[in-house]
Amino acid sequence: MAKFGLSQSLRRVEDPRLLLGQGRYTDDIAFPGQVHGHVLRSPHAHAAITSLDVTEARAMPGVLAVYTGADLQAAGVGDVPCAVPLKSSDGKPRADTPHPVLAVDRVRHVGDPVAFIVAETQQQARDAAEAVMVDYDILPSVTDLATAHEAGQPRIWDAAPNNTCFDWEAGDKTKAEEMFAKAAHVTRLTVVNNRIVVSSMEGRACAASYDTTSGAFTLHAGTQGSWLVKGLLASNVLKVDPEKVRVVTPDVGGGFGMKIFLYAEYALCAYAARDIGRPVKWTSERTEAFLSDTHGRDNVTTGELALDKDGKFLALRTLNHANMGAYLSTFAPFIPTGAGTKVLASVYDFQAIHARVLGILTNTVPVDAYRGAGRPESNYLVERLIDQAARDLGIDRIELRRRNMVAQSRMPYTSAIGQRYDSGDFPRVMDAALEKIDWAGFPARKAEAASRGKKRGIGLAYYLEATGGSPTENAKVVFAEDGMVDVYVGTQSTGQGHETAYAMLTSHELGIPVEKIRVKQGDSETLPSGGGTGGARSLYSEGQAILVTTASVIEKGKEAASQLLEAAKVDIEFSRGRFTVAGTDRGMDILDIAAKQRARIAAGEDTILLDALETANIDSHTFPNGCHVAEVEVDPETGQVTIPRYIVVDDVGHALNPLIVRGQVHGGVVQGIGQAVLERTAYDPSSGQLLSASFMDYALPRAEDVPEIEVELISVPCETNPLGVKGAGEAGAVGSPPAVVNALVDALSADGVQTIDMPATPEAVWKALHAA
Repeated sequence: MAKFGLSQSLRRVEDPRLLLGQGRYTDDIAFPGQVHGHVLRSPHAHAAITSLDVTEARAMPGVLAVYTGADLQAAGVGDVPCAVPLKSSDGKPRADTPHPVLAVDRVRHVGDPVAFIVAETQQQARDAAEAVMVDYDILPSVTDLATAHEAGQPRIWDAAPNNTCFDWEAGDKTKAEEMFAKAAHVTRLTVVNNRIVVSSMEGRACAASYDTTSGAFTLHAGTQGSWLVKGLLASNVLKVDPEKVRVVTPDVGGGFGMKIFLYAEYALCAYAARDIGRPVKWTSERTEAFLSDTHGRDNVTTGELALDKDGKFLALRTLNHANMGAYLSTFAPFIPTGAGTKVLASVYDFQAIHARVLGILTNTVPVDAYRGAGRPESNYLVERLIDQAARDLGIDRIELRRRNMVAQSRMPYTSAIGQRYDSGDFPRVMDAALEKIDWAGFPARKAEAASRGKKRGIGLAYYLEATGGSPTENAKVVFAEDGMVDVYVGTQSTGQGHETAYAMLTSHELGIPVEKIRVKQGDSETLPSGGGTGGARSLYSEGQAILVTTASVIEKGKEAASQLLEAAKVDIEFSRGRFTVAGTDRGMDILDIAAKQRARIAAGEDTILLDALETANIDSHTFPNGCHVAEVEVDPETGQVTIPRYIVVDDVGHALNPLIVRGQVHGGVVQGIGQAVLERTAYDPSSGQLLSASFMDYALPRAEDVPEIEVELISVPCETNPLGVKGAGEAGAVGSPPAVVNALVDALSADGVQTIDMPATPEAVWKALHAA
């Protein structure tokens, strides 16, 4: 096992436990006296509830309770909140979409919760759901983002005319207009970022209990951060003191943004546990997840790129129609606005940018953060625009990028959208990618493919990520009685390898072997707060918290060592896990000192423990970046797309564990490939039914759909955090969609295909070829 070292490809310490089936996920939890909940969901996209009779259901065998929206309203249960108080460009607040835990008078998407049934067994709850009698007056619905805001479309919310809940803008509109007025050329392109069903391996689940003596709730749920869910559930929904709510997150099998949010089921189980007096558990089925988990992406964006006569970028102007679904989810309005637009400048030296975002409501599942959360959408637009501009102007697409990249000598650099890049060597990273893929040798590979009747294309995308999240983070180090060291963190692993990374960092700082360190996460009782995991923030945020906490441990250790070694504190030195008296060979290991201090406390002596809890202020975020290059082959007879080669060169700053970084990049690339060529979320335009509501109709990538993904890491250390790291968790999903689609257009351009939208399924590719 590695000792004290960073930048090592250490295998994940959590994997043996998980691979041997020793993980503990929410559905593994079974409390004494536990009962089961089932949600009855709307079969209609838009309807008024004219009557709701639960009498027969309440009399069914094993049924303990059946709740309706009216029941919860009468009990004072609040709505599921949107936490983003966005304002439109005219200064008016965004429209509100009150989201009751159970629908009261109207349902607004297929899957909207209508009643909650609690019974002794899951099957009894399902059977009782069939006895709930609901009469609906079906209303016209709208599910098409492209037309939902047009006059005459069914209105979903009275407060949102034209189904538009906000009209937001950022950047310098006046300067952008000036640049466009003097431009030698303007390239325009409209792109679709298709809606994604998140499809985490582990579905959502929760189990709630209530202590009648203390009046406290405990919720076990698969989240991406217990503290956010705790705060929203307590203050907004249950309307109790947050100290009366404890949220515990066990192992989580994938989140990708979707598990950050507060969901109705968490509130339903908590309320029912208090009402019934027994623990209540709910576990999603897969089709239920398609209808109730937040979806991702779903933007239609028009971009305009202004260039001068020398092919230098002057300005970028964007208009984004962003689907919010039927209700505003926790962070939904922020994703296409504050999150997405801050990377519109990417790595290029624009003089001005103006972005306008319309938040559009539809009778569909709410849309919120999905891996990358707004930044993949913006990078996709920019990289597609650049390729189109290169074709328009007859300039090589690599040369056009090179002319406009921000040079390393200009760091720190403030982009046209106001983001301050601390570091980056973009031309170097792109050149490394071109060399790795053998860009110059592509014509020979294209000719070889043609000899087999295939059309081969190559595509490049340079991406820029901007991480984000809570402005503080906490960590706590406790020297446990069994000789282990427990590190409590405020982030939440959902498969990223946090336990390994944090143990490595703690080992490096305290000189304790990795195998003696346990990382503890997910229990809101263990720390005063935690920022959770999202926006690729975990390592640089929690890492800084671990640094300040271990520094505190060392200071306490010096004081303790001065007592035990009978020396002045100023003479105590610390290195590689050992405190020594300067100039002597007298010393003690940190674990020995911690054990002696525990023993002295137990004996009633007045002394100091080495345990520490500290908060780090996260003053700056990071800008990971990199270059993706894809090669694709198309069978013109069938439209089938294959990807024989894919390489990534990434700058994620200092890679604490390169093996974990590469694994994160692999996963993100696969998700991006899925979006680019496979994953299609389809709604029936007349009924609003989700047609792709299972894996029979929704195509996730399989092993045979993706190539070997080659990843090279070039370290340009971040200047704004002491670790020099840049977030890596989202990066793969940011660069892959434009790389794949640019390669596909390159393969088809000789046949007259100038653009194609995601997902580029065989049908879509075949139709594009024949239309051209």
